[in-house]
Amino acid sequence: MESSSVRETLRDRFRALRHRNFRLYWTGQLTSLIGTWMQSVAQGWLMHELTSSAFMLGLLVFTQFVPVLFFSLWAGVIADRVDKRRFLIVTQSSAFVQAALLATIVSLGIARPWMVLVLAFFYGTFNAFDLPARQAFLVEMVGKEDLGNGIALNSAAFNTARVIGPAIAGILVARVGEAGCFWINALSYLAVIWSLWRIRVATRAESATGDARKRLMEGVRYAMGTSQIRNLLILLGFMAGIGFQYMVLLPVYARVILKAGADTYGLLVSAFGVGSLVSAILMTRRQGRPELRRNLLLGLVSAALGMGVFAWSHTLWLSLATGFLAGFGLILYVASTNTLLQITTEDRFRGRIMSLYTLFFVGTAPFGALLAGGIAQRYGAPWATSLSATVLMLGAVWVLYRLRVIAALEAASAVPAEAERVG
Repeated sequence: MESSSVRETLRDRFRALRHRNFRLYWTGQLTSLIGTWMQSVAQGWLMHELTSSAFMLGLLVFTQFVPVLFFSLWAGVIADRVDKRRFLIVTQSSAFVQAALLATIVSLGIARPWMVLVLAFFYGTFNAFDLPARQAFLVEMVGKEDLGNGIALNSAAFNTARVIGPAIAGILVARVGEAGCFWINALSYLAVIWSLWRIRVATRAESATGDARKRLMEGVRYAMGTSQIRNLLILLGFMAGIGFQYMVLLPVYARVILKAGADTYGLLVSAFGVGSLVSAILMTRRQGRPELRRNLLLGLVSAALGMGVFAWSHTLWLSLATGFLAGFGLILYVASTNTLLQITTEDRFRGRIMSLYTLFFVGTAPFGALLAGGIAQRYGAPWATSLSATVLMLGAVWVLYRLRVIAALEAASAVPAEAERVG
């Protein structure tokens, strides 16, 4: 009886995998994401080797993510109008080309900082179109009933790769150099391209025609006019823009503060990944709005405490432990935000709302990265990371205030005041 109950629980936790299309997509994504994380680690290490500059690490992140500011909103308009599967094949094929070019210049020994920056900008450009389409495509594979579980399993795949990829990358960079990581990443894109070719969804004609600018503004007005969506997006913008800027400085922590090599850098990235993976697995259980809102608070508090201690740690074991705590909190917050947005959004606006999610989540990172790099260059990495931890804690205070407002409103009325909710 007990074993039967365990099986039922596991089936429920992984229910989105019942869908053939999602199984194909999830497997291909997991393979590709391992390669992506390998490239991310090797790319940061390469830039720090070429320049020994914390500011250049910030500039690298700025260059990679600034295209989101220019293109992500238009990407949402496109995602609401085109066949998302075919569109994703184009974006993933572009990623393959970028990884192969990066691998080639490093293999030939001609890599220069400006080349790495140009290729990072290239990656960021097609990624700005890829992210909203990927988020909006999920509901077509799993349906609304399993959407929350699909989001959680996508997050689990991302963070599984975040554990495996950096660990492998740390070993490879230390043994054979960065080029091996870039070549493996290029090959890994073939897995997701193959899975997208095999997915079969109903062919969708363009959902609407007309002026793209008008449709873009229609999506923005819908988001800003829906308080649950507006509050979630604005909070995410501040948290992701300043509070999430730890990755950019991890090479500094490994090389300068812990006085270690690429293998330790990989371990640091993996520690954040393990915490994130545990959080993503917990998110696979069924949760309603009240639980998801509480996750926002718990996630931000955990991330702030973990990052605050990590900032000043000079021992590897403490850095790994606090990295785990920070990673756990960040994904608990982000995955809950994503789920709340998706269950609130009308289908006809889904691509555009996911493009706004991408803009606030990823598009704010360039400025935060430059700020973190500049502070670290002038005052040291611990001060930059401490700023991130402080912003996360302020976000937690705001969420706590909003939760109390919601509780008071719901206590005063039999009908929940939907317009005043955090999400």
